[in-house]
Order: sequence, then structure tokens, then C-alpha cells
Amino acid sequence: MEQKQTEGFRYSYSAKQQEEIKRIRSKYEAPQEDKMAYLRRLDESATRKGTIVSIVLGVIGTLVLGVGMCCILVWQNTWFLLGIVIGLLGIVGLSAAYPVFMQITKKEREKIAPEILRITEELLK
Repeated sequence: MEQKQTEGFRYSYSAKQQEEIKRIRSKYEAPQEDKMAYLRRLDESATRKGTIVSIVLGVIGTLVLGVGMCCILVWQNTWFLLGIVIGLLGIVGLSAAYPVFMQITKKEREKIAPEILRITEELLK
């Protein structure tokens, strides 16, 4: 009976070489993020935009309030009324920071709600 021999090369690596190959390969693969970490990251992203906008609004409101106070205290005779108006604008900016945060956060949560619910369903199974 005649056996067919196939031509070609067959490589066999030792365990030490296998580990080195796996280590090198892991450097080039995309990192796998587990679902719980992804869920946490999505949840944090819902408040990030609102936080940034409200902080900026609060800082600007504080600076405007400070300018109004300077107008009142330093230039009492000439800029007093303008200082009151500027200060009130600063107070409005400060007062609007939290409602703006809540509104933006609400909209962001509505955007990511389907994805959050899908992931939580997978994790609860």
C-alpha cells in the first residue's frame, strides 16, 4: 500500500516560545473591556457634559459678580448703578448653573438609556 506524503513544513514550538508568542500578540490586540467597566463609563459620561458646562457658567457668573462688586466699591460715584446691574447678571449666571447641569444631564441620560438598559439586561442574566 502506497502512502501519500504531503510536502510542507510543520512547526512546533516549545511552551516557553508559546508564552513569548502570546505575550507579543497581546501587545497588538485591542484591549477587551468588560461589560461592567463599560456600564460605569457610560454612566459617568451622562454627567460629564453637564458638569463642564455648569462649572464654566458658575465661574463666569462669579467673575461677572466680582466685576459688579468692583464697580460698586471702587467707583461708587460713577459706576454704582451699572455695578448693581452687572452684579445681578453674575448672580443670575450663578443661579442658572445647577438647573443647566440638571437639564443637560437629563438629555444625556435619555440618549444613552437604551444602551444602559441593554447592558444591564445582559449583566443581570
